[in-house]
Amino acid sequence: MILLLALFLLLNIPSALVMEENFPCFEQINPQVYRDGDLVIGGFFPLYLMAVKSFTGAEHPHKACNAHQWLHKNYQQVLALMFAVEEINRDPSLLPNTTLGFHIYNTYHSDSRTLESSLRWLSGEGLTTPNYSCERQDKTLAVIGGATSALSVQMGTLLELYRFPQVSYGPFDPTLSDKVQFPSLYQMAPQDSSLHLGIVQLLLHFDWTWVGLVVTDDMRGEQFLWVMGEEMRSNKACVAFTEKIPVSERRHAESQVAFMPRIIGSSAKVIIVHGDTDSLMILRYSQLHTIPIWKVWIITSHWDVTVRPYSRDSETFHGSLIFSHQTSEIPGFKAFLGTVTPAKYPGDIFLKSFWVSAFECPDEPAKLEREDCFLNASLEMLPLHYFDMTMSGLSYLVYNAVYAVAWALQEMLQTRSEMRSVRDEGCLVPHPWQLHSSLRNIDFNNTAGDQVVLNEEKNPVAKYDIMNFGMKSNYKEVLVKVGQFVPHAPLGQDFTICEKELYHNWLDLKTLQAICTEHCGSGFRKIAQEGEPVCCFDCAPCPEGEISNQKDMDNCMKCPEDQYPNREKDRCLPKVVTFLKTEEPLGWTLTCMALFFSLLTLLILILFVKHQDTPIVKANNRVLSYTLLISLIFCFLCSLLFIGRPTTVTCLLRQTTFGVVFTVAVSSVLAKTIMVVLAFKATRPGSRIRIWLQPSVANCLVLICSMIQVILCGIWLGTSPPFLGTDTHSEPGHIIIECKEGSVIAFYCVLSYMGILALGSFMVAFLVRNLPDTFNEAKFITFSMLVFCSVWVCFLPTYQSSKGKAMVAMEVFAILASSMGLLGCIFIPKCYVILLRADRNTLEWLRNKADSRAKNFAPDTVPRP
Repeated sequence: MILLLALFLLLNIPSALVMEENFPCFEQINPQVYRDGDLVIGGFFPLYLMAVKSFTGAEHPHKACNAHQWLHKNYQQVLALMFAVEEINRDPSLLPNTTLGFHIYNTYHSDSRTLESSLRWLSGEGLTTPNYSCERQDKTLAVIGGATSALSVQMGTLLELYRFPQVSYGPFDPTLSDKVQFPSLYQMAPQDSSLHLGIVQLLLHFDWTWVGLVVTDDMRGEQFLWVMGEEMRSNKACVAFTEKIPVSERRHAESQVAFMPRIIGSSAKVIIVHGDTDSLMILRYSQLHTIPIWKVWIITSHWDVTVRPYSRDSETFHGSLIFSHQTSEIPGFKAFLGTVTPAKYPGDIFLKSFWVSAFECPDEPAKLEREDCFLNASLEMLPLHYFDMTMSGLSYLVYNAVYAVAWALQEMLQTRSEMRSVRDEGCLVPHPWQLHSSLRNIDFNNTAGDQVVLNEEKNPVAKYDIMNFGMKSNYKEVLVKVGQFVPHAPLGQDFTICEKELYHNWLDLKTLQAICTEHCGSGFRKIAQEGEPVCCFDCAPCPEGEISNQKDMDNCMKCPEDQYPNREKDRCLPKVVTFLKTEEPLGWTLTCMALFFSLLTLLILILFVKHQDTPIVKANNRVLSYTLLISLIFCFLCSLLFIGRPTTVTCLLRQTTFGVVFTVAVSSVLAKTIMVVLAFKATRPGSRIRIWLQPSVANCLVLICSMIQVILCGIWLGTSPPFLGTDTHSEPGHIIIECKEGSVIAFYCVLSYMGILALGSFMVAFLVRNLPDTFNEAKFITFSMLVFCSVWVCFLPTYQSSKGKAMVAMEVFAILASSMGLLGCIFIPKCYVILLRADRNTLEWLRNKADSRAKNFAPDTVPRP
């Protein structure tokens, strides 16, 4: 059965590729590098392409066979295998007393050529004879190969007939995980199940929502297309177009499908490319020479964007962002690369051919040994698109694959030794199928400290470095790490990118607008365009009373009850935005004035109490003076109720407290004025007015006048009291918290009553201002009431025309100014006498002044008007 299957596969190979007579240089088509050992690993790597068209009818067939194109950067994979084998052979703890060797074959980017290479390797030498090996003793136990899924499938289908272990180092493919179809195939690469999440986070970081997708037309491409589309839709990003590269286009030549013009003509400025090196290299060959491609490319880790055809430049792909598998640096590998030369490995025909191609050496043995081309050349001298001294992701997997096979061999040999198996010569070399049990359970840490497993259930999810492909000022191409994506890291630490390190081509990645339509700014909402993707929309302003505080919002939202929209409709403003605050200059100034004047009044009261027995204090009823001073203290302090954040309590107390304490003050002034008049009337002989000069009369007058005001305030509070309210119209963009009067009529009744008392005091005091008396207060009361009335007459129209904080400040100023008028005009002159002219505040001075007045005024003299 195995023979029949092998013959069936062989018959599917074109005869021109199998028959020796069609290939005069058959040995050169499939050369090999062979290093002998006790045990051997087979390595299949895509190293170069054959110019098939030059084979037939060529004048010099051998020259035709040399007409191939090297894939220079892939040779690092061969060197990674060689480096790992040399390390293992030097390690006494790994495979002791056993030398590991290798066979290296070139695999072509062709299904038939790959199958041919596999058959030739199995046959050993000569014709490709299925089910036969021309080697005397087959020492090969495992194959490392399969840079792409397609190569792994072709190799695995044939190798499975022999149960030959194959370790694939290409991108992880769920199809190859089918152990029914590929039970002998092991994948080294980590799973890319989170790759689409990292790409979408990159799109969201730069706010790119309109992108194109280029994938291979196979199962991996379809799966990536589906998961990417779902993730983009959930994050409100759109796919502008989708291009699928046919599997038949897996070749290094210009595509027969004209997809590049469609990519260039698309409105999408960001293109996401997913696939492997073989399937996507067609993009490089299909790029147009004369038309620049103004795109930004986001590329998965399986395509080396630095590789390019000889006739193509790389500027189109400068600025590309590559999601590369995160790997650790293998100790000693870079130093090893620096020592690699054809002289060090004379038997490596691939290295010689690579050297000739990379350094453009003459392809003649006599000239190849020239010092300037052979001895002085080094891999470090090659540009990035030829060779990279940093270990690539594929080379890292090759390195791990060699160690995985070595550790599996170690475990298998130890098991065989413990079981004391038969030691005849035919059993010295184990069979390849015996390696499977060890490979399935392999678990170790490589020299860089990273864990390596071949059990796909334990296979970790890939971590990615975000690389940026660019060019320095010296025209040297570089790959620079600008970020990373670690899928299972904590939120906020899973995706990072450093924009300062970014290179770019004609487009600046930081300012690139990859969108279908312009963003709808704050204050606007999106309106979908009929028949277009969700990323294509029109913008409309938010309705009245609604806002949008982010760009590209689908719907506007209403503000909470305690907030309102600003004019731009991009945010809600708190209704508590302004009132007469103590912290602001105006409020701070008024507060300081109120406290200063209240303290000053308190000092005057203390001064009067201290000198209560002096004539100037006893004159005009000192009890009324005390009452007036105490009421003035409260007048100054009640102004503090108007400063600061209004509350329900302060609103109730503001006007009523102000009305009552001011009524007490004005009533005291009125009582003083009346007492002056009565005192002069009572000086006439036989006058009955003396009975009204008792202190209780003045106190009752103050009490009666004050009680009337208290009754008015009680009616006000009982019917329509002041309340806490807001003013949303006086100052645009602001909400003013203020106290509403409630009943405007009651408010003006309170003010009017005070005005009547003040006007009465002014008129009486004005009439008796010239009465002769040593301490006659009539003149001072006249001036004080003149100031008081002037302030409140000016206050009323100003109060009506002002709004918000200005209205409150005007009322506070009126309270302070009128109170200060009373204090200054009535009590400051008396304080002057008490403190500075104490000689006038004695009975002796009063008698002398009274005698002098008696000489100038007759007893019945009438006071001048």
